[in-house]
Amino acid sequence: MSEMVEMLIQPRKQDLGDGFVVRRVLPFAKRRHVGPFVFLDHMGPAQFAPGQGLDVRPHPHIGLATVTYLFSGEILHRDSLGYLQPIRPGDVNWMTAGSGIVHSERTRDEVRAAGQLLHGVQAWVALPLEHEEIAPSFRHHPAASLPEWREGDATLRLVAGSYGGHVAPAQCLSPMFYIDLDLPQGASFTLNDEYAERAVHVSIGGISVAGTSYGESDLLVLREGDAVTLTAEQPSRLMLLGGAPLDAPRQMWWNFVSSSKERIEQAKADWQADRFGKVPGESEFIPLPPG
Repeated sequence: MSEMVEMLIQPRKQDLGDGFVVRRVLPFAKRRHVGPFVFLDHMGPAQFAPGQGLDVRPHPHIGLATVTYLFSGEILHRDSLGYLQPIRPGDVNWMTAGSGIVHSERTRDEVRAAGQLLHGVQAWVALPLEHEEIAPSFRHHPAASLPEWREGDATLRLVAGSYGGHVAPAQCLSPMFYIDLDLPQGASFTLNDEYAERAVHVSIGGISVAGTSYGESDLLVLREGDAVTLTAEQPSRLMLLGGAPLDAPRQMWWNFVSSSKERIEQAKADWQADRFGKVPGESEFIPLPPG
């Protein structure tokens, strides 16, 4: 492993039901977060045949923001604030849970009828202590609204946060960056040391760092203070992410993130007692897991 890579996290497969498998890299036993990123799932690529689709029933969140980013396919977002929003490749759905929100993720009827290839990354960002209980909100940012630029043969799209003088439209509440990096085979890109905590997710393809190769779904947690050059060994899409260190340790249980164990217990009780908001048009829900 390259000395510029502090830790290599390889994915663990999780079946979300109906054969939809994700590859989870965060949280990890020896690394719970990178900057404010406390959760990272590599979704697919999953080929849905005509008549099949994604059906993640309504479920709650507190204390975090979710960001869904797709390379292919479409997901229909519904939430307890009343938003109904398809997300497509290159778009950003930024949902701030704060004091509590409920949402579902499904496949639209028209897309289900045709079938689709679904592939993307879902991340959770812990909210700063002062904003953990902020009012929930949802914002959709179409692909055309995201800053995009080239550095040599590399194409960068800033999904969230700020980097190199560019600022994305999503309302981030802590210093962070989240970049979709497109590298043709043989091309290189040097990630600067603007942030203390940084990681590289190999979403498509394969790369090398200082002569060491890394494959699809690997998460490379980078050593602080070094500019790191990433070279594509094949056509690659990378998600670059990180930010300032978290302002306090976080507890995470199921879909709840908080600096307080007591707050998570309250959220569990609230979901069990049906005290969260309702998602318009939905009658199903995911029960509270045991434990």
